[in-house]
Amino acid sequence: MSRSLLALAALHGFLAVAFGAFAAHGVDDVAAKGWLETGARYEALHAVAALVLTSLPVRFARVAGWLFIAGAALFAFSLYALAFGAPRATGMITPLGGVALLGGWGALLVGALTTGTEKTP
Repeated sequence: MSRSLLALAALHGFLAVAFGAFAAHGVDDVAAKGWLETGARYEALHAVAALVLTSLPVRFARVAGWLFIAGAALFAFSLYALAFGAPRATGMITPLGGVALLGGWGALLVGALTTGTEKTP
């Protein structure tokens, strides 16, 4: 188990709850509320996914976990920044996070399909 991955998954879970609560109770602007809710949803989902991967004996699980952490950070934090008034160009970061998240799911898929297929002498 990677303690760093576990700690970052916990941090992402914490932040997802905090930003989700802020969206529910502290924001009146409809667009900002939507950005916060979307960011929190994706961040929470991938925090849990990364957490699960810390204990799975699947090939590429660690790679997938780190891609989930990086992708969630880029995706969610760019949306959070937009909600707090960052320039609209900040939104160009969001798809990079999405690509990292897709890469994580792809790595997990490859790992699931290839784990246990190694030939033994």
